[in-house]
Amino acid sequence: MQPVNVICIKWGQKYGSDYVNTLYSMVSRNLSRPFRFVCLTDDNDGIREEVEVKPIPEVGFEDFDQRKPWTFGHGWLKLTCFAKPLYDLEGPTLFLDLDIVIVGSLDEFFEPEGDFLVIKEWDKSDATGNTSVFRFTIGAHVDALEHLKNDPIGSRKEVRNEQEFITQFVDRQGKLSYWPAEWCRSFKRHCLRPFPLSFFQQPRIPEGAKVIIFHGRPHPDDAVAGRSGKWYRKVLPTTWIKEYWR
Repeated sequence: MQPVNVICIKWGQKYGSDYVNTLYSMVSRNLSRPFRFVCLTDDNDGIREEVEVKPIPEVGFEDFDQRKPWTFGHGWLKLTCFAKPLYDLEGPTLFLDLDIVIVGSLDEFFEPEGDFLVIKEWDKSDATGNTSVFRFTIGAHVDALEHLKNDPIGSRKEVRNEQEFITQFVDRQGKLSYWPAEWCRSFKRHCLRPFPLSFFQQPRIPEGAKVIIFHGRPHPDDAVAGRSGKWYRKVLPTTWIKEYWR
């Protein structure tokens, strides 16, 4: 069976090494084929030895390579995984955000055909995807980096963040596909019980879900403790997260 890559990226102080280590542990339990797990990061302190740690690559784009302030927000540095070459990596690659909880098999994410597979963004009617979980082939989308490099202002004029930029870019090329909707579910949208049940029932795992996405607050550790991050959103302590997020 062909080995595959699983990549994550960590920069700054938002997430510690424990998030990388937990993600590796979840992947190792839920992916049966041989894989390389690679973390691109500016700080490898505390990351477990099973993880291949590599610096966030320089991509020939001054704003990224010099870490200008705007590149730290809205996920923009995730685009460095499209560098060509990307160290010695080759072939099919699954990118995973650090703040996800894997609740089912990842094997199926390598089965559908397609150039760029991603979550369909739940609150957008256009082509925008949610890049918490996406699959691509190493080196196949370096043209997106070149487009950003050649016109860093104009290429971002109509987008708010990295995921709008990349998914709309590959959609214009006819290369965008989406995962089956039930595979990747939002904790806030699909796990939380509706008001007033949220005051009496803890969040649930939707049927068919493989990955639970945590976008904004709460983070997984917040949900375990019953912290919602918003005054208007009730989140009871979510005990099942501890079973999977380890």
